[in-house]
Amino acid sequence: MSGRCAACKYLRRRCPSDCILSPYFPSSDPQRFTSVNRIYGASNVAKMLQELIMPHLRAEAAETLRYEAQCRIQDLIYGCIGVISQLYINKYKIYTECRLAKTRAEIALMNSDGQEPPQAQVDQQI
Repeated sequence: MSGRCAACKYLRRRCPSDCILSPYFPSSDPQRFTSVNRIYGASNVAKMLQELIMPHLRAEAAETLRYEAQCRIQDLIYGCIGVISQLYINKYKIYTECRLAKTRAEIALMNSDGQEPPQAQVDQQI
């Protein structure tokens, strides 16, 4: 093991002791840096991490950049917004299915009480 992080190995440079990228892109996981570098570029990632005032947030930022880069590689058009949209669609679908089940239960309850469902009453009047 050479002691270089995945970023410095990829860029074929010496890894300084104060390398901003080494804690977040270890040499054991080179694909992590490759995807981030492909979307954002190494210098941009380093700048973003350095600009964070609170260093304890850098790990979370690096993880977010990795996730967004992976989403962008998988879906060039929408990226992580496509994933978020799909989650909203699924949430709406579940909500609609629950409403449908509730309505069916209400209809079944009305039928068991000897009443007709509201729609059947309207159809008979027409």
